[in-house]
Order: sequence, then structure tokens, then C-alpha cells
Amino acid sequence: MTSLQSTLGDEQGIADELAANQREISIAEFFEKNKHMLGFDSGARGLVTAVKEAVDNALDATEEAGILPDIYVGIEEVGNYYRLVVEDNGPGITKEQIPKVFGKLLYGSRFHAREQSRGQQGIGISAAVLYSQLTSGKPAKITSRTQGSAEAQYFELIIDTDTNEPEISTEKTTSWDRPHGTRIELEMEANMRARGQLRDYIKHTAVVNPHARIELHEPNDSFKSERATDQLPAETEEIRPHPHGVELGTVIKMLGATDSHSLSGFLQEEFTRVGKKTAGKVLDNFRDRHFGREMAWKPPEDLTVVERAVREATANKAADAVEAFASGIAKRVSERDRLAHHELAGIVAEVADGIAAEHGTFGATVREKAVEAAWIAIIEDRDAECYRLVDGATSTRKDEATVEALAGRIATKFDDDRNRLPRSTLTEYVDRAADMTQERDDVAVGETARENIVEEFWSVMRTVLDDVPLAREVANDRNTARELVEAMRETDIIAPPTDCLAPITAELVEAGLKKEFDAEFYAAATRDAEVHGGDPFIVEAGIAYGGEIPAEGSIDVMRFANRVPLVYQRGACATTDVVKSIGWRNYGLDQPGDSGLPNGPAVVMVHVASTNVPFTSESKDAIANVPAIEDEIELAIREAARELKSYLNKQRSIAKRRKKQDVLATILPEMAEKVAEVTERESPNIDAALARIMNNVQVSRAVKDGSVRLLVENHSGTSEDIELTDIVSAEPSDLSEGTVIEMDGEWFVKWSPTVPAGETATLEYRVDEDVTFDLDVSGVETAKLTVER
Repeated sequence: MTSLQSTLGDEQGIADELAANQREISIAEFFEKNKHMLGFDSGARGLVTAVKEAVDNALDATEEAGILPDIYVGIEEVGNYYRLVVEDNGPGITKEQIPKVFGKLLYGSRFHAREQSRGQQGIGISAAVLYSQLTSGKPAKITSRTQGSAEAQYFELIIDTDTNEPEISTEKTTSWDRPHGTRIELEMEANMRARGQLRDYIKHTAVVNPHARIELHEPNDSFKSERATDQLPAETEEIRPHPHGVELGTVIKMLGATDSHSLSGFLQEEFTRVGKKTAGKVLDNFRDRHFGREMAWKPPEDLTVVERAVREATANKAADAVEAFASGIAKRVSERDRLAHHELAGIVAEVADGIAAEHGTFGATVREKAVEAAWIAIIEDRDAECYRLVDGATSTRKDEATVEALAGRIATKFDDDRNRLPRSTLTEYVDRAADMTQERDDVAVGETARENIVEEFWSVMRTVLDDVPLAREVANDRNTARELVEAMRETDIIAPPTDCLAPITAELVEAGLKKEFDAEFYAAATRDAEVHGGDPFIVEAGIAYGGEIPAEGSIDVMRFANRVPLVYQRGACATTDVVKSIGWRNYGLDQPGDSGLPNGPAVVMVHVASTNVPFTSESKDAIANVPAIEDEIELAIREAARELKSYLNKQRSIAKRRKKQDVLATILPEMAEKVAEVTERESPNIDAALARIMNNVQVSRAVKDGSVRLLVENHSGTSEDIELTDIVSAEPSDLSEGTVIEMDGEWFVKWSPTVPAGETATLEYRVDEDVTFDLDVSGVETAKLTVER
């Protein structure tokens, strides 16, 4: 027993003393003591994080306003501190909002919006302000000018950590040379030890934001990335949550807040992709769980037993009325392959209403007795029907005695009036029957057999269209709400719309990689949208290979979430885990031990765009290991990697071909000279022979009396598409094909033939005899091309 516990009985008011020490903690005060959670755990990383938060805000602001981003980042050493300045050309921030945006944590416009954005929590830039004031004691300096304003607004402020409110020390108007935009200046305790991560962040940001111009000036260095496109990211639209993956607590909260009274209205109003028809499917699945299904039995072969039972149960009616009633019910029953209790009640009601005009009214009591009597007749042979179902669900290895024992024990469970039960209860019945069969008859009934039997029975049971509870009633019953969530997840609902997302697109992923990496090969892939936790997401991947990319060491993996680079916690990120799990040898890269990051001159980038990226922490440095997202990351990487594999295979094939061609090009001239010496003839041109031996495409020109003939001979095994340009110093005439363009006193004869394997294409034209030619051929690999100029 602790000393405190040992004295509890002797002291009065200790609970009051403990209560007196309890107080509410401001979110700003919490992060003041836990700044590492936001990525400000050291001076080096703190500077990178501050840059990241300011640049992310600038990109969001400019894009939302439809402005191509121009962003300036300046870092300079000032005494014992570093000064960070970030400017943008965005729409600016109104005077009233500036203190809240920069001086209040958890203040923002995107937290509740289900659409893709870089920031959502409203913590980032205000956390940078907090870190600045904690380490330097100096306020943040903010200048902002909205479009059309004559002057800019200038503030100096800090965050009151006790209240999480801005504390303004200076507020005034000022002149600024930018027509609109925002500038923030922070002084903080920092260092440049993370210069590599800082440069990576800026460079990687340029890759996934090819529409942005970004300039970085730091002590002793600078970097500038021009935009590669004027195409802004697609505008996103907020969507409602998708029924798949929404958690129980969220649904209960939504049920309590909805204006809809019915569950159908709730589903249609509060969720995306749910119309009246889909809501009906969800409610049918909900009914199966909440009310259970009714067992549907096969009617007896002799329908006279049903007719006789109804006749005997119908009293105080004329004979012809009873006959019409009983025979009508028997006839309708005979038309059904199977029949549940509520379906029988519907038949009785329809028959009674149909003969009422001729035979008078059949009241509720008469109808109930008719249903009861007919039902008893229908289920009389339920043991045989259970046998047929069990026999159909189990393998031929189960002997007749085992099937009969199982069926008989299951049949005894259908002992209530309507044979109605949920699937969970049906599973219990089957398990109990199987256990008893195993115990008493010493016959094993495995899990697969049990599941098959449950599925067989469930498939013939019928959903009953009873009225479901109201939305407010479901909100007050956790078990009922859970049944609704399970029904939502089970129902086949089309994927959510993707207009809430703005993927980079494969084309611009390639453009971004080409802008920042001088490589010889690029590939990119953008996957279709998928859903996790009710939120849609899209994964994109890109690969750059060769060129100026360093060949030593492992490949560089660039990770992004909503166009934001993730530069820390690489080892804790799902993206890194997936890259390591792929067998890269299959795609042409060296991977020691067949696991981990491969080696080679390559860069792999992965971008996850979502309305709610599942990060591992508040600092948003790594993506959590969510199976659905990991699967899409792998598929996107493999899609791009297949193109890399094709390219590398082709390059290896070309290298072998080039080596062979070099050998032949050395040997054939020597052989030709020897033959010429022996035959005392002129040494022949070996180009044509070399082309035929190497299965090359040969391009040659013959000129005679002003007539020019270009021949494209395809000795390869595949059809070839050639791009041919003959630059002529005089104007050509009588062109048989192609086009002529005059430029600066030269004529460009352009021709694009498709030459099938083994065939020859011919282009003819005329020129003056005294001209010069310059032939350019593209569309064919150099190693497969022989040009006789």
C-alpha cells in the first residue's frame, strides 16, 4: 500500500485538494510543452517545418484564388537566431482574419471539409509562430494585402498560450510593392544542419507542383524552380462521407444531428452516392440484421392439404365462399417455388380482397386463422426440406446418416410461428447442431461445411419489409446503430465522386520529374479512386531513371501527401514499406538480398491524394500503414515500374545489337577490300549488306539529273513508323509524297511513312542539280538504323 493510500482514511478533504489542482489546458499550452509532436523538436528540423507550413499555406491560398503561385523563401542568420521570410502572390488575408490565422491554434476553414487540401487542422503556421516566440521571444511579423486594396495590413503578434488567443503588439497599414499576397517573417532559434532536407522539401515541392515558381535564398546558396506548366490543379468540391468505412461513433453522431426523421432520408441526405434505390438496399440489409429473415419453405406437392386446412379453419361463411377462399389460396401457393410466412399472409389478404365483391368480407380474424392453418400445412415436411438444404451444402463425403442428423437438429430450431431469425442466430443454430452431431455421432463437421450450410439456408430466407426505426431511435441505441453501419458496409455502393480530389495526373508527374531531374527515362501512373474510412483517395507514382541521377547507393524515394513532400520519418511511412517490399530485380534494378530499397540511378515518387490522409502523427511526416492505401501504392509503383522494365530490356537488347553491329562494321570492310583485291574490282558499299544482316532499317538517297529518290527499306521483323526530314538548299518540285516548308532560305521536305516488315517506301522529288542535302531520321532506335547519306 502506498503512503498516500495508507493515510486516506485519516485525512479530510484530500479529494477537494486534488480537485483544486485540476484545470482546463489550452491547446496552445499543450503544444508549448509538446512542440516535438508538430515537428519542432530541434533547431534544424524546426526551421524546415516552419518553411514547410508557410509554403503549404501559400500554395493553398494561391490555388484557391486561381493564381499561379510565385513563392519566395528567404533565410538569413541574424545574431543568435535565423530569420525566415516567406512571401506569396496569393489573394491576401483580411484584416480581421490575420490575427486568428497566425495567432490561434486549431483555427482554419478546412477541418470539416471533405475535399483535398494541404492543411486541415489549422495548426501548421500558428505552430511555427509559437515555436518562433518560444525560442526567440520575438513576435511574428505579418504583412498582407488583398486584391484591390490601396495599402497592406501589418501586424506583429504572439500567441497567448494560456488562452490560445493572439496577442497583438503592433497593428497598422503600410505600403507594399506586391499588388496582393501575404508575407510572414519569423525569428527563431535554428541551424542549417538540415540543409539537405530543406533543399529536398523545396525541390520535391517543385516536382509535385509543376505550376508553381519557387525561389529559395539561404545563407551562401540559392535555388530557383521555374514552373513547367500554366495549368492549375483541378478545383475540388466538398463531398459528403461515403457509407463504406464510416465508423460507428461517427454514424451515431450524424444520426443525432440530422434533420431527417427516417433512416432512408438520413442515408440520402448525409452520405454521398446514396439515392432512393441504394438507401432501399441498405435498409433491406439493415432489416435482415435488426428483424431477421423469415425462412421460406417449399410448398407441399399435394396442395389439397393446404386447401383442406384453410377450409377447416374458415367458419361462419357460406360453402361457396369458403371454397373460393380455400381454393384461391391453394392455387396462389402452388405458383410459388418457396414461401415465407409474410408472403403467405400477403397471399391470403389478396385472395380475400379479390373475392370480397362476390362472397362478402373476410375479416382479420378469419384471415389470421387461414394463415395459421395454411402455414402449418406448408411446414409439415420441414425436416425433409432441411435435409435437402444440408445435403446440397455439404460434400459427398458426408454420409446420409450424418446429413439426416444435422438436418433434423436444425429443423427443430425453426419452432416459432414465423421461423424468423437474424443470420447470427442461424449461425448459432447450425453450430449447435454440428457440435451435437460431432459429440453424439462422432462425426466431424468442419468450419467450411458449417459456413456452407448457413449460406444455403440464408440464401432461401426472405427479407421482411417491416417499418424500420426512426433516425433518432437508432441514435439512442448503439446496437441498432451498429447493425445500420454493418448494413451500409455490406451494401454494394459505387465509389465516391473524385471531384473532391485534385491528383497531379500522370502527365504532370512526368513534367515535374523532367523539370527537376535530368534523366534518360520517365514513367508515371495515376490510379483510379478508392475508399478508406469513408474518404476517397487516389495514388500516383512516377519513376525517373538514368541520366544525371547518381548511380551509387540506393534509389531516392520521394513521398508526398496532398502535394506536400514528406521529408522526415521515412522509415515509419507506408510508402517506404511498400517500396521495400517490391521485388525490384523483376523490373531491372539491383536489389541486394531481394528486399529493401534497390540500388541504381533512379528516383521513385509516390503521391497520395485524399480528403483525409491517415498520418502517423500530428507532424504529418509519414503515412500510416493502412492496407487499402498500401495496396494502391504498390499497384501504382508497379504500373510505372513495368514501363521501366520494358525500357531497360530494350536498352539491353540495343546494347547487344550495337556490339554485334560494331564487330560486323569492323570485319565487313576488311572482307570487302580483300574481295576487291582478288576480283580486281572497286570496293563495294557495305551499308546495304550490313542493314540486311542486322535486320536494320536502311535509308538511302539517289540523285540523278535533278531527280531525288529517298528509299526506306525495312529489313526488321516489325512495321516501322519513320519521321524523315531532308533539308534542301533549293526549292524542290514534283514531290510525290510528304510536305515542304520553307524557312530562312532552306526547304524542309518532311515525310512520315509507315513501312511494313520486309517492304520499301519511296519518296521522289526534283531539284536543281547543284544543291546540298542534310538528312535527319527519327522514330527508329539508332542501333536499328542504317543511313546512307
